[in-house]
Amino acid sequence: MGKLRIPHLIGMILAGVIIGPHGFNILSHDSSFELFGKVGLYYIMFLAGLEMNMADFKKNRIKTSTHGILAFAIPMIIGFALNTSLLKYGVLTSILLASMYASHTLIAYPIVLRYGVSQQRSVTIAAGATAITDTLTLLVLAIVGGMFKGEVNGFFWFVLGIKLCIVFFIIIYFFPRIARYFFQRYEENVTQFIFVLAMTFLGAGMMAFIGMEGLLGAFLTGLVLNRYVPNISPLMTHLEFVGNALFIPYFLIGVGMLINVNIIFAGFGTIKVACLMIAVALSSKWLASLATQKLFNMKSIERELIYGLSNAQAGATLAAVLVGYNIILPNGQRLLNDDVLNGTIILILVTCIFSSFTTERAARKIALTNKNKINEDKTADDEKMLIPVEQKETANELVKIGIMIRNTKLNRGIIGLNVVLDDLNLTYNQEKGRNTLEYMEMTANAANVRMIVQSRIATNISNGISHAFKEYSASEIIMGMHECNGNYKNFWGTITQNLFSDISRQIMIVRCLQPINTLRRIQVAVPKKAEFEPGFYRWLERLARLAANLNCRIQFHGNRGTLSLINEYIQNRHSDVRAEYVAFEDWDELPKLAINVNDDHLFVVITARKGTVSYIPSFESLPEQLTRFFNSNSLMIIFPDQYGDASGMTFTKLQLSEEHSPYQFFRQWMIKNKNKN
Repeated sequence: MGKLRIPHLIGMILAGVIIGPHGFNILSHDSSFELFGKVGLYYIMFLAGLEMNMADFKKNRIKTSTHGILAFAIPMIIGFALNTSLLKYGVLTSILLASMYASHTLIAYPIVLRYGVSQQRSVTIAAGATAITDTLTLLVLAIVGGMFKGEVNGFFWFVLGIKLCIVFFIIIYFFPRIARYFFQRYEENVTQFIFVLAMTFLGAGMMAFIGMEGLLGAFLTGLVLNRYVPNISPLMTHLEFVGNALFIPYFLIGVGMLINVNIIFAGFGTIKVACLMIAVALSSKWLASLATQKLFNMKSIERELIYGLSNAQAGATLAAVLVGYNIILPNGQRLLNDDVLNGTIILILVTCIFSSFTTERAARKIALTNKNKINEDKTADDEKMLIPVEQKETANELVKIGIMIRNTKLNRGIIGLNVVLDDLNLTYNQEKGRNTLEYMEMTANAANVRMIVQSRIATNISNGISHAFKEYSASEIIMGMHECNGNYKNFWGTITQNLFSDISRQIMIVRCLQPINTLRRIQVAVPKKAEFEPGFYRWLERLARLAANLNCRIQFHGNRGTLSLINEYIQNRHSDVRAEYVAFEDWDELPKLAINVNDDHLFVVITARKGTVSYIPSFESLPEQLTRFFNSNSLMIIFPDQYGDASGMTFTKLQLSEEHSPYQFFRQWMIKNKNKN
C-alpha cells in the first residue's frame, strides 16, 4: 500500500477481505478475531485518550463539545428525514439507523500518530467529539433496545443514570490514585505495561457491565492515566508499539473479514440502502466539520483533519446494526433487515477507506508545515545535554528528566558519562560503570532517544566530567545531588564545587525521591534580577518543557518584574502550560515556601554563582535551608549559563568555599549576642 501511496490501514482491511471467509477463506472470523478485534477497538480509544493534550483539551472543551453535538445532531436529523421519506422505514428503525450515521470510530488515529501530529488541536477536538457522539449513539441504542424489552420508563432512566455516575466516579476518582500508588512503587517497564492494560480493560469492562459500550470506558481510562504516562516516556513507546503491531491490526483485519463483496450484487435494495447510508454519513460529517470550522474561525486544513478522523464507521456502528438486526418485531420481521446489515458492511468499507485517505493527506500537510518551521529554528539552540552518573539508582530518573526537557524538534542525542578513578578498584568500578551506562542506554532507547555513552578513566572525577563536557561541546549538565546525610556544611560535595570552577554553562542538580511521572506540581523559586543572567531563558525553556510533558502545574515564586517576563515567555512559547505566579520578594523567607511544597511536588531553586548579577548573600545559607526544610522533597537546583571561560572569572573560586561571608558572620554575631542578653 505504501508503494501505491495508499494508507496502510486500507491494506489491513483489504487483507481481511482476501483471507476472510468471504474471500479465499484462509482464516475464519472465529472467537480470537472477535476478542482481539474488540481489544483493538478499545486500544484505539485508549490511545486517543492517552495521547490527548489535556491542557489543549481543557482550552478547547467548548470547541470539542460543540463539534461532538453537531457531529451527532446533523447526521441524526438528515438521516431520520431521508430514512422515513426515501427508504419508507418506521420511526424506530429510522432513529436507530440515523444513530449509526452519527457515531464514528477513530480508525485513522494511527495515521496521526505516525506523522507525529497527535498534539494538534484538531486531533484533540475529533477525539473528544468521538466520545460524545458514541456516548449519545449508545444511549439511543440502549433506549431502542429497552423499548422492545419493556424497560424504558422512569425507573430505567434512574437506574441507567445511577450506573453511569458510579462508573464515571470510580474511573475518574479511584483510577488516578491507584495509578499514582502503583507508579511510585514499581518502575519495571513490563510491570507498568501490564498494569496499564489491566486498567484499560477494567474501565472498558465496567462500562460494558452496565450496558454501555466498552470503548467509552477505555477512552475515559486513557484520559485519567494521561498525566502518568508522558508522551515521550518509554512506557508510551511500548504501548504504541504493541497497539500498532498487534491489537489494532487484529481489529482492522477483523473488520475486513466481515465484508462480503458478493452482497454488492445481491440486489437493488442493498445498493440503494448502502448508497444512501454512505451519502448521508459522508455529507453530514462534512457539514459538522465545516460548521465547527466556521464557528471557531479555524483553518481549512484543521477542518480536513477533523473530517478525516470523524467519518469512519466501525465500532459503535457495528454494535448498533447487530442489536437492531437481532430485534424481532411482532410481525416477525427484523428491526433492521438484511439490506441494512449488508449496506452497513459496505458503509464501513467505504468510510474507512475515505477516512484513511483524507486523514493521510491532512496529516502529511500539517507535518510538512511543522517540518519547515523546525528547519527555520534549527540553529536557535546549541542544546546538547551531558548526564554524568555514578550510581545506577539515580541514572533512570536523570535520563527521564533529560528526555523530557530536550528539544524533540532538534532530535539530538543525550550524552551519558561515567568517570572512574585510576586507583586499585579501577577494574571493578569500570565494570560497574559499564552496567550503569547500559541501563541508561536502555532507558533512552525505550523512548526512541539516541544516547551516546562514554566511560573514561581520570585521576580526578570532576576533571574527567569537565573534559568530556568540552570534548562533546555540551550545553548543560544534569547530575545527581551529593548525599550529605543531613550535614549541610558538605551539601555541594567536592565534585559539584569543582565543576562550578571549570564550567560556566548551565548545571542542573537533581534529587528525585519518587518517580518523576508521579509529580503533580513544580514549584520554582526565582531570585531578583534572574532575568539579567545570560541563561535566563534556557532554564525557563527547560522547566516549561518538563511541565508540559508531565502535564502538571508549574508555580513561579519571585519578583514581580521577573514574573512578568516569565509570564510573557510562557504565553508566547508554551501557552498550553498551566503556570501560576506568586510574588516572593525576600529570599531569606525561602523556608516559608516549605508549607506549600508537598511530597509529590518538585521544588526548583534558581541560584547563581557568586559575583554574577542575580547573586545575593542569602544564597550562602541555601544548603542549610534546603537541608532543614526541604529534606523530604524532590529537589532541583539550577546554576544558569554564564558563558565565557569560567577559569578566568574571579567569582568562581569564591563559590567553591563553604565558608560564610562577612555578612553571614555579622548576622550570626548579632544572633549570638541577642541570645546572651
